[in-house]
This record gives sequence, structure tokens and C-alpha cells, in this order.
Amino acid sequence: MPKIKIDKPKCKGCYLCVVNCPKGLIKISGDMNIKGVKAAFFSRSGKCTGCAMCAVICPECIIEVYDT
Repeated sequence: MPKIKIDKPKCKGCYLCVVNCPKGLIKISGDMNIKGVKAAFFSRSGKCTGCAMCAVICPECIIEVYDT
């Protein structure tokens, strides 16, 4: 199953990854990151297809998709 790694401290909170995840597996954290925004995180509660739309759409290039 694919795995997503998000560099939370560098997330600027645009949430484009959240909107573009076809499975809805990227959520918003309740905690603020170092930039003062609620960062995105990968919710392991579903089956990621590994489409990498989140990584492609991220303007900061802080998302990596791995195939485990």
C-alpha cells in the first residue's frame, strides 16, 4: 500500500492536497505548525491508491509518495 509523507513544518496551509485527494485521506491537523497554520497530514484510515495528486498539486513540493 502506498504511503504519503508530508513535511508538516513547511506546510503553508493552502489545503490543495486535501481537496485533490480522491480518497480523502489527507486531513487538517488541529495543531499549528511552525508557520502558524494548521498543516495537512496523511490519515492512514483508508487505502491510498498512490495516484500522487497530492504531491503534484503541492506548491511547496513537500509531499512524497512511496510504494511500500
